Amino acid sequence: MNSTKSGTPEPLVQVADLKKHFLMGTGFLRSRLRVRAVDGVSFDIARGETLGLVGESGCGKSTVGRVVIRLVEPTNGTVRISGKDISQLDNTGMRAVRKTVQIIFQDPYSSLNPRMTAGRIVGEPLQLYGLAKGEELADRVSALFERVGLSPDRVHDYPHEFSGGQRQRLGIARALALQPELIVCDEPVSALDMSIQAQVVNLLMDLQNEYGLSYLFIAHDLAVVQHVSHRIAVMYLGRIVELTDKRTLFRSPAHPYTEALLAAVPVPDPRNKPTKRIILGGDVPSPISPPPGCHFHPRCPYAMERCKVEIPTLREVAPGHIVSCHLHDGTNARAAERRAGDLTRSSQPGIQS
Repeated sequence: MNSTKSGTPEPLVQVADLKKHFLMGTGFLRSRLRVRAVDGVSFDIARGETLGLVGESGCGKSTVGRVVIRLVEPTNGTVRISGKDISQLDNTGMRAVRKTVQIIFQDPYSSLNPRMTAGRIVGEPLQLYGLAKGEELADRVSALFERVGLSPDRVHDYPHEFSGGQRQRLGIARALALQPELIVCDEPVSALDMSIQAQVVNLLMDLQNEYGLSYLFIAHDLAVVQHVSHRIAVMYLGRIVELTDKRTLFRSPAHPYTEALLAAVPVPDPRNKPTKRIILGGDVPSPISPPPGCHFHPRCPYAMERCKVEIPTLREVAPGHIVSCHLHDGTNARAAERRAGDLTRSSQPGIQS
């Protein structure tokens, strides 16, 4: 295994300044109207690690997942998988990479071909890569069914004959077929009932322990992300505003947006709610015309004049804890300490995993 200069193992995934802008309109307007879905995102994922990616709907987290595995072409930036920049690969090179990266979609029904049997859906990747055929293919498909908790007797059934949770298990089996190293989980349980969510999340964690998988786990449910992730990145309007391990994020959030997200998490006992309730004003700005400077400043209770004009850079405020906020740039250390003290007194414990 390759190592970085510091002697630590090289991350499986290295994303640097990733951008994806979608052109809008027609004719003359098409060159002017751009949806800045992803606007300069950077992160790493280690082998065997789960990085949770959270944020409000429309913040760009699903686009990040699709760009990372090149289902969508990036506007700018680099994505390296096992040290290889996949944005520079041709179709032949990407075909080899796609054996190592897979995706599980949010809606299991729309992502499964309704005209194909479940067995064909799961076995198709093996056929496309010439890895199995005939009796061997049937045996491998049956083994995949059993591994995700489905009866091999149902290989001839069609997607509409399965429940929502069973269809998602089909999607997981299909993703596992080529024995990938990275799986992008794009809100894989948000369309499922609560009891089924727990089963699918536990299955994903068991598979990770068994096969050493890495996950980019995209979700808006903080309780699910806390349970499944090792580290968590918080996105707001196309940018990552905070990234750290899950324990630190829930105990000591350093960005005002993260603080607001955690304050909104429901808890079983209302007496455990924070005494300081964070209510954000206004709506999420349009990604077509995001605010200058810090995108969050129109809704931030701690906004300063410089926040309106100067883009905060991601900086390390503690080992492994990076934040994009002017409160933590050194010149505002006292304000950051005062706010951190408020958070410590009013923070909630979250849902322990």
